[in-house]
Formats: sequence, C-alpha cells, structure tokens
Amino acid sequence: MKTAIILGATGLTGGILLLQLIDDKRYDKIKLFLRKSSGISHPKIEEHSIDMLQLRAYAEDFIADEVFCCVGTTNAKTPDKELYHKIDYGIPVSAARLSKTNKINTFIVISALGADSESRIFYNRTKGEMENAILEFELPKTHILQPSLIGGKREEKRPGEYFFKVLMKIFNPLLFGPLKKYRTISPETIVSAMIWLANNEFEKKRVVSDEIKEVAN
Repeated sequence: MKTAIILGATGLTGGILLLQLIDDKRYDKIKLFLRKSSGISHPKIEEHSIDMLQLRAYAEDFIADEVFCCVGTTNAKTPDKELYHKIDYGIPVSAARLSKTNKINTFIVISALGADSESRIFYNRTKGEMENAILEFELPKTHILQPSLIGGKREEKRPGEYFFKVLMKIFNPLLFGPLKKYRTISPETIVSAMIWLANNEFEKKRVVSDEIKEVAN
C-alpha cells in the first residue's frame, strides 16, 4: 500500500486524479496540499490547507511514496507575471526539492506541449524553466507530461480556450504523423497516464501528448 501526494487537487485534472486514486487499491493514503478544501471527504484523504507559495514550510508533512503535481494557472486568473512564475515554476520546483530532501523517489508533473526555457513566449518559457529545474534534482523516477490543449469542462470561464477547443474538434482528424501530438487530449487520459507511469517502468523523462495517450491505453 502506498501514500500519494497531490498538488492541485481542486483543478480539472487534479480532481479527476484524486477520484481515481481513491478507487485504486494500491493507495491507502492520499495527502492533499491545497489552498482551499477539495470538498471531498474520504478515509484515504489527509488534507493540508496551506499557503502553496510557502510549501517548504510544511516539509515535515510532505512524506509519501509518490508526488503528483497538477498545479497551474492562466494569464486570465493570474495576470501578474511575477505571481504567475511563483505558481507555475515555484510550486512544482519546491515540491521536487522537498521530494529530494524527504527521499520521495517518484515525481510526476504536468507541464505543457511547447515548454521551452528559451522561448519568447512567457508561458512556454516558464514551463521550460520549471522542467529543467525539476530534472536537476535527479529524482530516481521523474516524468514530465507535456499535454497539448486539455479538453474537459472547467469551472472557470475561459472564452479563448473554449473557442480553440471547438476549433480543434474540426482539425483533430487532420492531425496525424508528426502533427498527431497536437490533438486535443482529455484530462482522464492524462490521469490514466500519470497513474500508469507511477506504477510501471518507463524510460523517458519527458512524455509528449501523443505518448501520453499511448501510455494511458
């Protein structure tokens, strides 16, 4: 039986992951580190309502077999670039640092297709910097998932993203070969891949969107 930590359990993908781990008999405890309660009560769940930007202050509670990091924000929710960087870069990197300190060997984090530390696009550059920093910790089992546009219904309104999702429904069938990785991906598929990667051997550290689908199946 294993203990898992989830960061970002109130988000779209993190919420689905939480429900999947509750049903997974391999896990007997799920620690949630979050800003507000998940609203889900279950004997497996241990909630830690904290300031996520001060994650390192909770090192004593950050003990588990695996860490799943589903943290992320958007320009609409966090227009301040400094705060955006503290969330999308700072939280995952702090979690990886704690994992190294507390000898948690498995660390799985959601990044994005197009992540590149040299990119001129702030979003892609931040994700790329986060990936590079996490890999520097050399945790024994690290997997960085790079999904394309994530489908599914979110609580918050994202008009631009909604429009793009509708557009992608038309173009998805036309994307094949090298372009296949740009097809929309469901949060359920990402979650299935995360759990599979945590419980099986897989050589690649970075897993791009089409590979996520293959692993999930």
